Amino acid sequence: MSRPKILFYNSKSYDVATFRRAREKFNAYDKLHFTFLQSKFNEETVSEAAGCAGICIFANETLSDSLLETIHKHASSVKFIAVRTLGYNETHKEAMEKYGIKIVGVPSYSPYAVAEHSIALLLSLNRNMHHAFFRTKQHNFSLDGLVGIDLFGKTVGIIGTGAIGMCAVKIFLGFGCKVIAYDIKPDEQVAKEKGFVYKSLDELLQESDVVSLYAPLNKETHHLIDSVALSKMKQGAMLINTSSGGLVDAKALVDCLKASKLRGAALDVYENEKDYFYKDYSQRVMDDDTLARLISMPNTIVTSHQAFLTEEALKNIAESLVQNLLKFFSESSEVKSSS
Repeated sequence: MSRPKILFYNSKSYDVATFRRAREKFNAYDKLHFTFLQSKFNEETVSEAAGCAGICIFANETLSDSLLETIHKHASSVKFIAVRTLGYNETHKEAMEKYGIKIVGVPSYSPYAVAEHSIALLLSLNRNMHHAFFRTKQHNFSLDGLVGIDLFGKTVGIIGTGAIGMCAVKIFLGFGCKVIAYDIKPDEQVAKEKGFVYKSLDELLQESDVVSLYAPLNKETHHLIDSVALSKMKQGAMLINTSSGGLVDAKALVDCLKASKLRGAALDVYENEKDYFYKDYSQRVMDDDTLARLISMPNTIVTSHQAFLTEEALKNIAESLVQNLLKFFSESSEVKSSS
């Protein structure tokens, strides 16, 4: 019996290494055939998946009804789309059901990786590490413009208290911060046990010295932080986003920073990141004026969606998806044999 072929798009060296190790761990070499492509998944590259039983894409590769239709037309063998990320867009369920395509993400990989990156961004932003690093590289040891604030005793607002948000809660409490949170499904028992409180979104924005986002992106949370929300934030507060770029209206954020409303912002995600992130634009002119402005501001830090990028997270992503693939093809075989 031939091994199901899985085509990996937008593959990096660490993807190849971790997925091959995961396949070996679960003795799946004779059960799954992996092919790794560097090219991104789009209308032009769909045909590469012809003859494959499934494909594996990354977070910044967008699915759409038209793209699912193209898969059906030019790579009808594909019945499984694995997404190498924690969350994925679920707005195309009807098209997936129509074409008989199943999609699965990663239920969890390492909430610590993302939470810790958000803390690293905050500490770097607050203590101006990005400026100090380049100054000392030039043998400039002056301290002007590097003044930060103590996080101890400050109020930190956590938006979204899932696994990642809860990890962040623990870290901030360890710093001696007062933690308040907002979630559409507050867990009051956990809040009481850990020592934080839930408040309304408006109260959180108005009271927090730091607002850090850990909410999923959906229709309700798109541009959750818009011009109105930004206007409600405390003067001199800091905004951190390692969750999803679409949570923040980037143009509104630029305007807010220009008006000196916030002390600063640190972003690992950007709402139009798919056109830029994971690519080398060092020798090219950037067309996105909003992203260029954010990067150029002295009180911002932008990283390219790397919060997940730890050895532990990559290992968990690969092992989780390999297990899901084995389960999917095992169940498919059982259905065929029983029919």
